[in-house]
Amino acid sequence: MRLKDVKVGILTISDKGSRGEREDTSGPEIRRIVEAEGARVISYQVIADEQYLIEERLVYLADFDEAELIFTTGGTGFSPRDVTPEATLAIIERLVPGFVEAIRHAGLKITPHAMLSRAVSGIRGTAIIVNLPGSPKAVRESIEVILPALPHAIEVLKGNTEDCAGHAH
Repeated sequence: MRLKDVKVGILTISDKGSRGEREDTSGPEIRRIVEAEGARVISYQVIADEQYLIEERLVYLADFDEAELIFTTGGTGFSPRDVTPEATLAIIERLVPGFVEAIRHAGLKITPHAMLSRAVSGIRGTAIIVNLPGSPKAVRESIEVILPALPHAIEVLKGNTEDCAGHAH
């Protein structure tokens, strides 16, 4: 299990989902994937596309729930209500562009629309935050791309650098 016992927070950002007008399928897909990898989902929420709400929830997950890995899904496109990247940038302490660069690169092999993603990823405290697209298929494809690097990233962030000699960072 690659993410054994890693504490994961999942945040679906959707106006319609938060009002019960649309069933969230991306958040449950993230849960299915990470639990199959041995992770523990400590929080799953669907909230509206409101920057202050997204910021507040991300801060709570990272600082108080002590999530080690936080995935957002939705709100990363061009719509005026898509503010997930802005909220994430407002609360992270360090950027980690490699995750979303790898996701976009892989996505471009599937659709030219991948370049329209404004997703970001970064670190707050000891939590890694990654913005994912809003569809279950894109969520699956995205997590598959970054999954091989996540366990090592989490270990290094926790201060375990024993295995770093063989890795380039």
